[in-house]
Amino acid sequence: MIPEDSRFENDPEELVAEAPGLPSGWEVGTPDPADRFDVARLTHLLRAHERHGRGWAGAGVDDVLVEVSEHGLRMRQNVVVRDAEGEIRAWASAHDRAAGRMLFVHVVERDLPERIAKACSDVLFEWGVGQAKVLGAARGLESQQIDTGAFADDERQHKWLADAGFERVRTWWQMSRPVTADEARLVPSPARWEGKGVVFRRVRRADGGMPDADDLRKVHDVLEGAFVDHFNHHEETFEEFVHRLREDPGHRWDHWWLAELVEDGGRTAVGTLVGAVSESSGGGPDGSYVEYLGVLEAARGRGVAKGLLRTIIADAAERGRDRVGLEVDADSSTGADGLYTSMGWATKYVTESWHRDVPVA
Repeated sequence: MIPEDSRFENDPEELVAEAPGLPSGWEVGTPDPADRFDVARLTHLLRAHERHGRGWAGAGVDDVLVEVSEHGLRMRQNVVVRDAEGEIRAWASAHDRAAGRMLFVHVVERDLPERIAKACSDVLFEWGVGQAKVLGAARGLESQQIDTGAFADDERQHKWLADAGFERVRTWWQMSRPVTADEARLVPSPARWEGKGVVFRRVRRADGGMPDADDLRKVHDVLEGAFVDHFNHHEETFEEFVHRLREDPGHRWDHWWLAELVEDGGRTAVGTLVGAVSESSGGGPDGSYVEYLGVLEAARGRGVAKGLLRTIIADAAERGRDRVGLEVDADSSTGADGLYTSMGWATKYVTESWHRDVPVA
């Protein structure tokens, strides 16, 4: 369930008692989401982090507000390091993602001298470990996982993570596929079509424009069933799932699809694709993005995944978009990368997952 109040500690001084490596006058605190200068500074730091790690920046103000806004703080907490003039030089965010899994964002200004940058990094990690203990205790766990990411070529981040006790556990290919206008005809209609005994359709909308609650539960049930044996799967309640997806800046209800197997006069949900809009940062066309693609094991081999992918490609073409992006586990045994490659996806850049398990007691 979604708690009324955050499970995190909101006072960084409770978790970071001292920071002896920081220069005189530097302080540890929290960002103010109502201060446009704080939000702009965090956006700048995040974009510089991305630009260094993969060669280009895609984050915007909305991505920062997801982490620091009052609404976002129900499931998140943040810490910043400010210099003597009050300028934010480092930032971390902890996200109560699911029972046993805490996502951790770790960003340190690129232009800082090495010694000061390392001191900032140490503060962020100390705070993150403290939050993991607080969160794990609130959820009644013996151990709390911290799950953070790094770009494959970011050697500074790799060294800091290893020094802080994190282990590199997975590699992810960030893939993209171009979309052309004629691909709007890939399927009869992205809203609904049928092939080989499977109906592909958008999630229904109820009165008032909100999605049908039964359809949303079908999406959640399919994803939980499809990913139960996947790497680092942590069961997520229906309420947590919907709350989290709604926070995504690219979230759109009309980018959610179900695939239903037709048999014995009825239909059973066996696959789903949750999509999003990927806004262009350079003034060009937007893209679409595959947040989740899941097919129940009993229905694999029937073309369900391919049908859902063709549907989001056709939908993107109808909307005048020029690409569809997705992430794939480089170590997955499902062979998903082969499907994506055969349908025109290519790796644009590579990221990694790094984990640390923190004893709660």
